[in-house]
Amino acid sequence: MQSKVVQLSGSEHGNLKLTQNRNFDHIAKQHIAPIIFNEIAAAAADMSVVFIKKGETEDFLCVGMMGLKNDENLMVKDSRWIGDFLPAGLTHYPLSLVPNPDDQEKYIVCVDRDCESVSETEGEALFKEDGSSSEFYENRRKALENYYGASLATQAFINTLVDMDLLIPQTLTFNIGEDKRTVNGIYTVDEKKFNELSDEKYIELRKKGYILPIYSHLISLQQTKKLVKELAAR
Repeated sequence: MQSKVVQLSGSEHGNLKLTQNRNFDHIAKQHIAPIIFNEIAAAAADMSVVFIKKGETEDFLCVGMMGLKNDENLMVKDSRWIGDFLPAGLTHYPLSLVPNPDDQEKYIVCVDRDCESVSETEGEALFKEDGSSSEFYENRRKALENYYGASLATQAFINTLVDMDLLIPQTLTFNIGEDKRTVNGIYTVDEKKFNELSDEKYIELRKKGYILPIYSHLISLQQTKKLVKELAAR
């Protein structure tokens, strides 16, 4: 699906309005979703939360599995989200926060003009008649900034797992009828290493609030069965 993402401007987009987005076609071929640190426990009740590497780098991302292969989203059906938990990173669309090309330490708010929830006739106005930001827009912008802050906290969590050498590669194997399939490229917390941590290391994790997210992540791996069941039904 093509999109037209542009920087929001009161002078250029003074008439733009947003309605509640209920169409998820834009992620219909997206098999993973970003998961932030403070939602791992909630996400674990509905999807497997795992870690993957950013491209060819050694940096990791925390993600929720929505499919079992590239270009497959088993949590979107007939344009609707059919999961019980919706990751925060998917709730901000069609708005997004991206680095300012002129100053990488600053961010700008962009909008996907091709999203059907963007209109000039229906919904909540993004700008006032004088081109200044509406209260609705400011609330959405603050939500994006809060999400960015949570993303930084998530990276700190991941960095700690890496520093303690707790992440290991994992291969998931499952059957669809008579076909045996595998999922590679994911990493999980090594439960054996985690349980063997020194008291000092464990207390460090506890003080940082990382114990619940780790256990939630480990429990969430069972949710892959939901995806296998949904794939078999389709």
